Amino acid sequence: MKSPDSTLALQYLHEAARYFSRTEIARRLGVGPSTVSRWLSEETAPKPYVVDTLKSMLQPFGSSGAQADFTFIDLFAGIGGIRKAFELNGGRCVFTSEWDSYAQKTYHANFPDGMPIHGDITDVDEASVPTHDVLLAGFPCQPFSIAGVSKKNALGRAHGFEDETQGTLFFDVARIIQEKRPKAFVLENVKNLQSHDKGRTFDVIIRTLRNELGYHVHYRIIDGQHWTPQHRERIVIVGFREPTPFSWESLQLPDKGEVKMKDILHKVDGSEPWLEHDGNRYFDHEKQKVNDKYTLTPNLWQYLQDYAAKHRAKGNGFGYGLVGPDDIARTLSARYYKDGSEILVAQKRKGPRRLTPRECARLMGYPDSFEIPVSDTRAYKQFGNSVVMPVFQEVARIVKPWIMEDGFVPVIGDFFTDEAVEQQEATT
Repeated sequence: MKSPDSTLALQYLHEAARYFSRTEIARRLGVGPSTVSRWLSEETAPKPYVVDTLKSMLQPFGSSGAQADFTFIDLFAGIGGIRKAFELNGGRCVFTSEWDSYAQKTYHANFPDGMPIHGDITDVDEASVPTHDVLLAGFPCQPFSIAGVSKKNALGRAHGFEDETQGTLFFDVARIIQEKRPKAFVLENVKNLQSHDKGRTFDVIIRTLRNELGYHVHYRIIDGQHWTPQHRERIVIVGFREPTPFSWESLQLPDKGEVKMKDILHKVDGSEPWLEHDGNRYFDHEKQKVNDKYTLTPNLWQYLQDYAAKHRAKGNGFGYGLVGPDDIARTLSARYYKDGSEILVAQKRKGPRRLTPRECARLMGYPDSFEIPVSDTRAYKQFGNSVVMPVFQEVARIVKPWIMEDGFVPVIGDFFTDEAVEQQEATT
């Protein structure tokens, strides 16, 4: 008996077969054409993870777009991790902005819907942005200049977010929110945003969102370690145009440590899946081993050990991060391409190795159907700058009820007086 997830996957698969050859479907899903044939003939059940890729493939034909529960825009999109999470919860992307051309290449490969990617967000006219239910943005952390604000304060003049945030990329997020007034927004940033510039940066952001734009704002730090074997804390800021009973208490967090490095590392016991779009690029399927180029040279390994020893002698905290199959990794950074020292995989009878880009994708919670069309160096940067996708899949799940037409109504009565709103926001 097929599971409901497999049944849904089969429905999308049959729909995709109306528009694509089995070879093309197989290429997009990272499986062999014979596997697709077996799924279509129901000899075997398709894997549930193929649903999100099939939905993306079908969007240009209206097959999945017509069924969308809500719409969203994807700003500072990177390679689309937040988009994929919200699509899995029934959303449809109507606008994308990402300036990096290599990230655009990866994005296009995984969202082949023909939608243009707008480059520099500072050149985007906010009035031209399509109407949407949710604004998504993982904007960079930048300090705000207070010179102009201080001068206006001294002169007794009023000032708004245009004065405080002008020249930063958060300003572009704020001006689009002000123009389009979406039902909600979800913003992502590094944990240190709260302490950046002695807390002034975060204060301006929250004050802008609450006081200037009039949204009901909730924020929380979430560790990706609940879903993947990586300690990765990020702050998530959620805002609603109207009061809602939204609460972070609805967040369902799997126990930390349940997923280990062995769950994302290439399998050398013969169980590593063959991915058409990877081939033998990262893993030699004939020899059943990770390609040698990912093993550190003896000189580099010795240098890292000496460098760590020197810092330990000085009482500093630098050190490489050597992990085994049952460990949890440090945070993957965009600098991983340099020497890979933050996450090194221990190997028997030889020096450690870097993670492969496919392992980095898994570490960030991306399915194996996610294509990596760029060089290793670019891939390391892209995944290091990305989000742990399952984090935002869960965030999307708890945000969704309050943006649906039947659920998005101002809450009235004693439960949500102005005092109650202020008390709730003060604790989030």
